[in-house]
Amino acid sequence: MLEKPDAARRKALRIIAGAPLLPLGLASAGLLAGGCGGSDDAVAAPVPAPNPGPSASATFTTAEFTGMSAPTLADPAAMATTTVGSSLKVSFSDGSSQTYKLAYQPFFMTGDTLPDGKGGTVVAGGYYNINNQPIIDTSVAGKERQFFSDAPDGSSLLTLANPTVPGVKGNTVFAVVQFEYTSVNQNKVSMYGLLPSPIAVVTLDQDPATGKLTPVKYHNVDTSGVNGLWITCGASLSPWNTHLSSEEYETDLKTASAVTQLQNYSQNLYGDPNKANAYNYGHLPEVTVNPDGTGSIKKHYCLGRISHELVQVMPDERTVLMGDDATNGGLFLFIADQARDLSSGTLYVAKWTQVSGVGPGSATLSWIKLGHATSAEIRALVDGGIRLADMMDVQTGDPFDSSYTRILYNGKPNWIKLVPGMEKAAAFLETHRYAAFVGGSLGFTKMEGTTVNIKDKKAYSAMSRIEASMLRGNAANAGDIQVEGPYSGAVYELNLKGGQSDKGGAAISSEWVPVDMAAVPALVSEDLGGGKMLQQDALGNFANPDKIATPDNLKFSEKLRTLFIGEDSNTHVNNFLWAYNVDTKVLSRVLSCPAGAESTGLHAVDEINGWTYVMSNFQHVGDWESPLHDKVKPTLDPLVRASYKDKFGSSVGYLTADPTSVKLAKA
Repeated sequence: MLEKPDAARRKALRIIAGAPLLPLGLASAGLLAGGCGGSDDAVAAPVPAPNPGPSASATFTTAEFTGMSAPTLADPAAMATTTVGSSLKVSFSDGSSQTYKLAYQPFFMTGDTLPDGKGGTVVAGGYYNINNQPIIDTSVAGKERQFFSDAPDGSSLLTLANPTVPGVKGNTVFAVVQFEYTSVNQNKVSMYGLLPSPIAVVTLDQDPATGKLTPVKYHNVDTSGVNGLWITCGASLSPWNTHLSSEEYETDLKTASAVTQLQNYSQNLYGDPNKANAYNYGHLPEVTVNPDGTGSIKKHYCLGRISHELVQVMPDERTVLMGDDATNGGLFLFIADQARDLSSGTLYVAKWTQVSGVGPGSATLSWIKLGHATSAEIRALVDGGIRLADMMDVQTGDPFDSSYTRILYNGKPNWIKLVPGMEKAAAFLETHRYAAFVGGSLGFTKMEGTTVNIKDKKAYSAMSRIEASMLRGNAANAGDIQVEGPYSGAVYELNLKGGQSDKGGAAISSEWVPVDMAAVPALVSEDLGGGKMLQQDALGNFANPDKIATPDNLKFSEKLRTLFIGEDSNTHVNNFLWAYNVDTKVLSRVLSCPAGAESTGLHAVDEINGWTYVMSNFQHVGDWESPLHDKVKPTLDPLVRASYKDKFGSSVGYLTADPTSVKLAKA
């Protein structure tokens, strides 16, 4: 069931899924009365009045977040739920300003029942097999129920012309929400990666007077035509208003445990452990929302089969920068042949030429072309039954044969030999191995969220942890990237330019190509004790709680000039949502997730019908790690269980103002 406002406020960061933030222009009298906090006097006001708002001709100039302290055991409820103690100050061209106290508003908790638009109900985050029948958890006799996810992730918020969903009283807004996995069954047995990821279109009723978003319909997207979805993680909204999903941790057919995982997934999806083909997963799904609140999906097989975490399409509507959540991962770039069409194009991998190895390091970037393909031709290879051995011979021990090339794959050495004529197949279906084979810098670790600052022509990329393949002297290090850390990660800034050529001398047809990469100084984590898991504070944190740690989701707001950063931390007791102003360089904590939960689903929306929203979800609440949570678990575990369906539920919602939503644009 929906959370009550007080509990919702505490949950604010994990689901910032669609909250109107503040008026960056003229606010109506009603909104001004509802805003909390003071503001400066209006310029040239003949009689100064308390908390004046902007004049009728005033326009938005700047926004400034005031952060909150990290919760402590002095208030265990704040640690056990989503907590928001931050505010947002907006300034206007007439010299006035307005400050708004922020809060959290959920859409739903997974496991709730929502209307399906047909007179019935549906389980939010529920799982379905290839025939669109519910997958039932039978692990505890007498408590059989449909599986539902505790891990909502990537979200998009959008509108369409001429929507046709009945029951909407105000404005129709659509949210696309994907669910990465479910942690355990009712018998507490791990279910990670064993169920086909659901993805849903949620129709929301936007109150024109307050901006509040209320669900009126939940539609589970039929994914049978794309063979189901595999571990959908981060997501983004394309410039042409579609939801770009993800599939991470593609199956390595040389690893027995990975093959077993795929077989269990196949059993749950198809009822047959041998039917799912590994090469159908690890691609880029795209969801199109229909005016009636349904959705359709397709998969693009030509953007590389990698650990797709989150992709960012640049303003040219052709260039796609991709995160790769892997050990020995790469930075990948795709240039589509046509704008707004990701079904064909050219794939590149970056070459890191190190400038500095101090801390997170810095480098110039060049690009190696991996190949050109259409999605249809690569899928045809998969449908035709192509096997790993058809593309390359892979040995996990040294064959002592010079015809093999040694690479590093997922932290371990492989020796590979390509089958002549199979370069294209290898490039798009064994992308990690092929990219390393041709000289790409496959040395990044947990490269996750990616976003773009269009005005400054900069991209940002989150390195959730700097370890293993990035560290000089580590067995997984491939040589190009040799930096020091910190373990708890950093956010890198990449300058984007045109006029670039690939390593073969051919022009790259884009004005949005990353040419260098360096960490943002304010967005480098600070491990306590100066290294990995060396020292804890009184609460249990291994990293300074007043700086970011293990950054994951990233989204940039052009209007707010703010980079939002969500954490997936094994070094912070609570994960946080941060706002970093790229002009003032001020970093502000704006939300705290429940202890043991990860901040996911981040999406910043500058304007929908005059309202501004920041979306974010949380997942796997109360996922206690030792020794990180040893000091808080006895107190917090019963509170978490009471709030989130015995830890099976997670919330989806948005960051808003208290007591009413606010606008960034003129009313």
